[in-house]
Amino acid sequence: MGSSKSKAVVLQDPWRTINWDNNQAELRFLNQYKPQFEDQTLRILLVGPAGAGKSSFINSVKTVLLGRICTNALVDNTAHDSFTTEYTTHKIQKPDGSWYPFVFNDLMGLSKYKGVLEQDIVLAMKGHIKEGYKFNPASPLSEDSQFYNARPKPNDKVQVLVCVIPTDKLSIMDEEVLEKIRRIRLEATKLNIAQVIVLTRIDQLCPEIQADERNVYRIPDIKEKMQKASASVGIPLNCMFPIRNYHEEIDLIPRVDSLILSALKHIVQYGDDSMRLTASRFPAE
Repeated sequence: MGSSKSKAVVLQDPWRTINWDNNQAELRFLNQYKPQFEDQTLRILLVGPAGAGKSSFINSVKTVLLGRICTNALVDNTAHDSFTTEYTTHKIQKPDGSWYPFVFNDLMGLSKYKGVLEQDIVLAMKGHIKEGYKFNPASPLSEDSQFYNARPKPNDKVQVLVCVIPTDKLSIMDEEVLEKIRRIRLEATKLNIAQVIVLTRIDQLCPEIQADERNVYRIPDIKEKMQKASASVGIPLNCMFPIRNYHEEIDLIPRVDSLILSALKHIVQYGDDSMRLTASRFPAE
């Protein structure tokens, strides 16, 4: 289980502000977003420990964008090991039949003794892994495999690395897993890939957030946990977003949507910056 959910201090003024009352503005930005290059797709890679909520985050993003509960990315609330075992691309179709110009890739979870290998994550970031590759915790993808993409195109490469970390488990996360995330982050930096942390399970921290997610930026303990996560993996506070995934609801909750939309908008913006930086440094690619 998570924390004991003791009563939290709630400040009158939030230390970070987001637009709680106008989700339509964020939805409009995401609906109208187009990468600077024609036919370019923004690829977002999710990494994190098993059970952190990576697949649930994808489902929550789809839920908010489509306005209904979605469960396309399969999740398992009973497994202790990673439920995701294959390299899978999740696309989101708009009601008019077109597609959002960003996609999510889900990975097997990180673990101290097993789970996805760092080498495979680096290959994925470079665009070398094909759809459907089944991760092997014992050995990385080899160049002679049918799932190895020898000549990745720009759309195969990752622009944003999203580290998904369960907020209520941060204090007991294995140091080796955090070290793996740090090393993956360094490889992403070499590739001009933007990096973001999404902190899940905030509703498990205290009853004040469970009652109203709008308290999240008014509780000093949340900021302290974000600062701890920042120090642990090296990603700055302005690239960190606490959210609550949809997991038991059958209808949407606007304040939950606000947190997800805030995170998604910044992920897309940071990814677009990464795309532009790569194009300026490697114009021939």
